[in-house]
Amino acid sequence: MRLNKIALIVLAGIAAAYLVLSIPGKDAPQMNGAGKQSFVWNQNAMWQALEARFRDARAAGCSETVQEIGQRLQIGHQQLAALASGKLDPTDALFDAVESNLFNLGPLMAACPEHIDEYAKLVSSMREEVKLQSRRWDVRDRTVRDRLYRLLYGGRTALEEVMLQAPKDLSPSVLRGTDEPSQTPSFQMPGGLLHSGDILVSRGGAPTSALIARGNDYPGNFSHIALFYVDENTHKPSVIEAHIERGVVISSLEEYLKDVKLRIMVMRVRADHPLLVKDPMLPHRAAKMAYDEVRTRHIPYDFAMDFKEPSEEFCSEVASHAYGSLGLTLWNIITTMSSPGIVNWLGDFGVRYFETQAPADLEYDPQLVVVAEWRDLGALWDDHVDNAITESMLENADRGLRLGYDWYLLAPARLVKAYSIILNKVGKVGPIPEGMSAQVALKSQSLDKLHKKTKEKVLEAAKSFEEKNGYRPPYWELVKMAGDAFRAQSSL
Repeated sequence: MRLNKIALIVLAGIAAAYLVLSIPGKDAPQMNGAGKQSFVWNQNAMWQALEARFRDARAAGCSETVQEIGQRLQIGHQQLAALASGKLDPTDALFDAVESNLFNLGPLMAACPEHIDEYAKLVSSMREEVKLQSRRWDVRDRTVRDRLYRLLYGGRTALEEVMLQAPKDLSPSVLRGTDEPSQTPSFQMPGGLLHSGDILVSRGGAPTSALIARGNDYPGNFSHIALFYVDENTHKPSVIEAHIERGVVISSLEEYLKDVKLRIMVMRVRADHPLLVKDPMLPHRAAKMAYDEVRTRHIPYDFAMDFKEPSEEFCSEVASHAYGSLGLTLWNIITTMSSPGIVNWLGDFGVRYFETQAPADLEYDPQLVVVAEWRDLGALWDDHVDNAITESMLENADRGLRLGYDWYLLAPARLVKAYSIILNKVGKVGPIPEGMSAQVALKSQSLDKLHKKTKEKVLEAAKSFEEKNGYRPPYWELVKMAGDAFRAQSSL
């Protein structure tokens, strides 16, 4: 009897402790976003017309479209020559003509992918000319911001729609950019020469990566920033980057590439930048400063995304803090997050600053040039599917949908968090990242689960679409499929 009583007391104590650990903490306070207007294409009719043009071109055959392809390529090169010959305002009608020609050339290229290399070179040359023009523009002006986004993001999107319809052996995995000179130590990669101080902009494969890339007023393609460093004596390359799980770390190039990267873009400060004219080694000194700082202190991950306070750092902050310490301000185009859905969801994950430095927006900084961009052709399709799903999620978030979790998981998650804290104290990585609460970890799992279920349905719908039509659904069709699949989910 006494043993039974003791057992009951122990069980009651365990139950009480479980219930106490299951009491939810305070939700993130209601926060205001940046208060800006999110960019919207509002061109659904045009997307449908482009898809119809693609179908017609496929049916007609390449012999019937090759002449128009040649004409439009010639027009494109003539337009770029006109851009190079003058200094234009961002409102100049020539930019509208460039955009129209690129979009209308896309369906023809997708139907006749043998010419895709020429299209890729046209897109790359357009990006280079537009970035040259933007050096004189006020990049904080909304008109300028829209123009840069429409052309740079729009050009990449048009090219990738073509690539997704083409055989893999015809699609270029590397898009060459500007061969910008640099005097800093270098390292030869299979796809090109990287220099110390180069900025690596990439896209991860997790649902949270898609959320970071798409979750701002100008949805983009990138979710991660890293700083490339080459030791001037050993010529050994390293990558300085911030991980949610570990804070800021020094990775070998192999470790950096081992993490899932759907795409990588290499950016470099212009050689004619006034600060580099005075000190050509400035990028290397910035990278070395970041490298040395990681070796001397532990830098936790900055979930709040406060780029002005460097005691903790998120990924963009690694590059901006290092360069900023030497007087060169990156991200002249500040990222803004304004829609209530993204503000609420990112707020649940700890973000407190909604005017910040997001990876996707570094591309538009006129101080930087794009050296090259690598794509994982096998994962490009997943990239587009993930983007479509995330857009659908955020539309529902704007309508009030919040991420949740099963209450009974909170108690064990808090025990896991306690274990993680112990590991953090001895310099190890725990199951729940440093700086992340048990509740946030559960909401992250909820996001992953919802994304996975939705993706299964989207891929089924995409397969049916391809079997019926003979081609992969373009992005706008994926967005519709994601909306249908997401609505089919009864709850988080």
